[in-house]
Amino acid sequence: MDSYKELANQISAKVKDIKQSAPDTMQGFYQMSSAINGDGALTSKTKELMAMAIGIAARCQGCLAFHAKACVKMGVTRAEFMEMLQVAIYMGGGPSLMTAAEALQAYEEFGGEKAI
Repeated sequence: MDSYKELANQISAKVKDIKQSAPDTMQGFYQMSSAINGDGALTSKTKELMAMAIGIAARCQGCLAFHAKACVKMGVTRAEFMEMLQVAIYMGGGPSLMTAAEALQAYEEFGGEKAI
């Protein structure tokens, strides 16, 4: 992927098209998203890191873009992001290693901390 910011913008435009054609489905999706995104037994930051790890395991490029952006916005540190990547790699092996590298690229593109 050349630009995760560009990918996020392209997908957002298409999601708007889907919302117009399938408003009930999208309302249900957004309701589910709202129901889980606050702090509970797990912090919202932990949940976002989990979502990114699942995106890596599913090899979902759009997920990488949206969840990297959210991680940066939530103040996820590079150390936290790297630990999440390690869990994703452990659980998904070589294919997850490739997608984890792409996730790190997305995190950095959205303004996440870079290696020193």
